[in-house]
Amino acid sequence: MVHDESFSQDEEFDENWVSKTQIKKEMHALQALGEKLATLTKDQLASVPMSDALRAAIEECARIKPRSNAMKRHMNYVGRLMRSENAEEIQQAMDRFDAGSQAHTAMFHKLERWRDRLIQGGNDELQAYIQENPEADIQHLRQLIRNAKKEVEKQQAPASARKLFKYLRELAEAKL
Repeated sequence: MVHDESFSQDEEFDENWVSKTQIKKEMHALQALGEKLATLTKDQLASVPMSDALRAAIEECARIKPRSNAMKRHMNYVGRLMRSENAEEIQQAMDRFDAGSQAHTAMFHKLERWRDRLIQGGNDELQAYIQENPEADIQHLRQLIRNAKKEVEKQQAPASARKLFKYLRELAEAKL
């Protein structure tokens, strides 16, 4: 075993040191996230926190031919812009749109539980929901719940329950 005389065991390693390989992996990950952003709809893109420069670059992707050299260069540009963005916030926003993501699934199940509690429960459940979501239109919510309860009693198709769920989802997405 060969020892380097210029380096002793007592010297501390630089804790902030990152290898070139790690830097490249991070850059590729940011570029991949930028490519995913380019696949979002305008409504979804509007709810993702990002700078105006990145938003403009993502919107420009729609005007460039896919699989062209111009698109490759543009995605490299998007990757460079992504370095100055908060990638964690963007990823969290992307996870909400990804139907297979855990965050989306958890939100979906929570809304289903609320819908069921509101239909099966009484005024206490409604008050608990309103406390958690004060922006809800109480009168509209009561009407949706009343219609859904009638459907359950008459054993009809759950059209009103779907409308209730849709309203709960709209409220939840507005909070995000």
